[in-house]
Amino acid sequence: MGMISEIQAWELTDTNRDWLIHRPVEIAIYVALAVVLRFALHRGIDRMSKPRKSPNAKVNERRSQRARTIGSVLKSTVSIVILVWCVLQILGILGINVAPFIASAGVIGLAIGFGAQNLVRDFLSGIFMLLEDQYGVGDVVDLGDAVGTVETVGLRVTTIRDANGTLWYCRNGEILRVGNMSQGFATAVLDLPIAHNANVHKACEVATRAVLEAAESEPIRADMIDKPEMLGVNSVTAEAITIRVTAQVKPGRQWAVQRAFARSALTAFEEQGIEAPYLPVLR
Repeated sequence: MGMISEIQAWELTDTNRDWLIHRPVEIAIYVALAVVLRFALHRGIDRMSKPRKSPNAKVNERRSQRARTIGSVLKSTVSIVILVWCVLQILGILGINVAPFIASAGVIGLAIGFGAQNLVRDFLSGIFMLLEDQYGVGDVVDLGDAVGTVETVGLRVTTIRDANGTLWYCRNGEILRVGNMSQGFATAVLDLPIAHNANVHKACEVATRAVLEAAESEPIRADMIDKPEMLGVNSVTAEAITIRVTAQVKPGRQWAVQRAFARSALTAFEEQGIEAPYLPVLR
């Protein structure tokens, strides 16, 4: 009887040792391994997503914003995968069968995939937009339903502030086309209508001199990439003859340049007596 009690005590001690020492040590090892692995992978992602420097400050800002977003997505994915792996290992150490959990996760994931197709499409579209650098914060874009300045670029939603101050929330999966007016360069286009009885040759010369003077003035000079070009008569309608002037300018500055050109050209037309449309009728 005494021998049996000693054996049972010895078995109970082994069980306690297993639960109080061996298994907690194994769990601690897996937790430490998960923390180290997560830290190492996050450091690697930070290095890979570090943007290259450019002399253009605006390009640097766009690259930094895109790199931060992509890096954040990758780090979140890595953290989730490592957490799931660590939890499954701990459950296995505790003697819990993880096969039903894996099967349930597959079924739940399949159900979520079918029920959240739009959300997945938004995320995938957002990732490709960032990778392809279709637009960035501060760009003036035309997304079809919304035209304005990009304020934020997320994986699911892009926000656009239009000229009236309205903030538009555009789902990335619903954006079918993007017109970016702030990449590379822009073209300032100025159409000047004149009366049918006006001297077209003189009007072109006067407009050319006026816009050249405006292009050399401050602060327009800093926005110019190339000299203005007189294209001549662009259209002839029953109401007016339209002459067109274009100039290659810095991205996003075409509207300011157009306003300066228009002010200078209209002032010169008035000084040189070049009549505007409908003026003889109004007299």
